[in-house]
Amino acid sequence: MSTNLKHKIENSKEKQNRHKAMEAIKVINSLKEDFKSPIESMNYFYELFEDVYCKNKSLHSDKLKVGTMCIQIPSEIIYALDAVPIRLCNGFYTDDEIGSDFMPQKSCPLVRATVGQFSSKNFNDMPDLIYSPTTCDQKTKAGVTIESFGYEVNDVDFPRIKESEISREYFRRSIRNFSIDLSKKTGKKLKKSDLKKSISKIGYAQSLYHNLCDYRKHSDVVIGGNDVFLITNAFFFDKIDNWINAVEKLLEECKKRKEEKISINAKVAPRIVYTGSPPIFPNYKVPLLIEQSDGIIVADETCSANRMFNDRVAVDEWFINDMLDSLADKYLKACTCPIFTRNDDRIRRIIELVKSYSADGVVYQSFAGCTVYEAEQKSVLEAMEKAGIPILYIESDYSPSQGGQLSTRIEAFIESLKTRRRTKK
Repeated sequence: MSTNLKHKIENSKEKQNRHKAMEAIKVINSLKEDFKSPIESMNYFYELFEDVYCKNKSLHSDKLKVGTMCIQIPSEIIYALDAVPIRLCNGFYTDDEIGSDFMPQKSCPLVRATVGQFSSKNFNDMPDLIYSPTTCDQKTKAGVTIESFGYEVNDVDFPRIKESEISREYFRRSIRNFSIDLSKKTGKKLKKSDLKKSISKIGYAQSLYHNLCDYRKHSDVVIGGNDVFLITNAFFFDKIDNWINAVEKLLEECKKRKEEKISINAKVAPRIVYTGSPPIFPNYKVPLLIEQSDGIIVADETCSANRMFNDRVAVDEWFINDMLDSLADKYLKACTCPIFTRNDDRIRRIIELVKSYSADGVVYQSFAGCTVYEAEQKSVLEAMEKAGIPILYIESDYSPSQGGQLSTRIEAFIESLKTRRRTKK
């Protein structure tokens, strides 16, 4: 490589890093400064995201890093083989712009951004291995593009029907094959004791998330929805022990805030359930606008938060194959992704969240080009209307230019919920 070309590549990466740092710090500062009664324990997560996305700090230089294109790859198996799972979903507009050179303009911005990051090889922790479940069509096809950059992408078969016994056995076999393949590539044997330990540890992390969500059910909400999204997004890449310690401290502070009746929301603030395309840092455009408009996100049905932590693995027998089958069942049966042919479970889940968290309405975000969420919005809207639940459908992308239009629609929806609440009284 010539010296001039090398300098051009280095300068390009420096420019990308500056732009990404600007995107990241804007959101972090907003979370720190725009809302009343900030939580001191959140500083761990603010600093974590600053280290990773502003300072480009590596967290896992001593570990084999397994990049996953979706939450349907069991992290328990990766941890059991002494590797680190890193979810590759990307929320940066900087990477979205780069990825648009390789993906169709009408494709999902999340997928474009993921491809853009691979094309520039601009990672603070470069994945050593990449696994992609055949869930989302666009991610599946993006794998071929990513391979053209010199990476090896390993597909993990995922069924599109979850109710049938055939699908269940199909995915069980797929997860067993994944464990065998990863074991070969890591050069480590999958041991019963290690898999049991990782299942228990992730189960404990899930229980912490559920404990955190319990505080959001009260009329005085002690933590904002955007902070919760930051916490769950941190689980994509943070050291799991550090994440657990940080959430334990956060829960202690939440308990104290509840006892002292410290709330981040006004009494009139409408309570929102958030669903649709996942909020991936730093693309918190819509959730930030909701809470800046005096709404409060009390629950969500997305793959970057609630869906990732919702159901724990239920194991009958602690043998390797039994544990692998239990993992497969959990990752298939509990999934409410719209890639399935039928998705009544997702509608039931949203209605259940509205009731459990005393929500006033639902905000459904779909990324422009995210076909499955766009296609499913009609059935979800009809179900919410039938249940008497107000819902706002928003189509957005990663561009910062939509702010004014989105803000107007969200503010109008929040005001309508306030009026509806006053009318009920």
